Amino acid sequence: MIARRAARPMRLFRVLSILLAAACVAGCGEDSSVGKDFRVVNQPDVFQFQVTEMKNYSHTYSYAWANSGATATVIQSSTITEGTATLFLRDGNGETVYAKSLKSNGSFLSEAGVPGTWTVDLLLDDVSGTLNFRAQKL
Repeated sequence: MIARRAARPMRLFRVLSILLAAACVAGCGEDSSVGKDFRVVNQPDVFQFQVTEMKNYSHTYSYAWANSGATATVIQSSTITEGTATLFLRDGNGETVYAKSLKSNGSFLSEAGVPGTWTVDLLLDDVSGTLNFRAQKL
């Protein structure tokens, strides 16, 4: 009886560990439901997001991004045929230093902010097309 009770927490721990690992892989890797070629690169001072062939997709993505600089350069290169996609960058204090539609292509600068853990928020509403942007420390 005692051995059986001791085995239950271990089994539960194993199951939870597997579920946590699966969630990390899903959140850190590709998401095939969003479209094709889904890729996120999240490295200190460089963040990149891309996906092709989206079809009427709505979702909110939020990533913690380490930026040791006070500003960032954002390069946007998207082709959105329907819907809206808005990118927000928040600095280490949570202040919005960048907000722009991904329908605008080009190279843009964020406002000056506080270095540290920035937040990259991407709000998608019924988006069709290709999204591609890169943020990097200036």
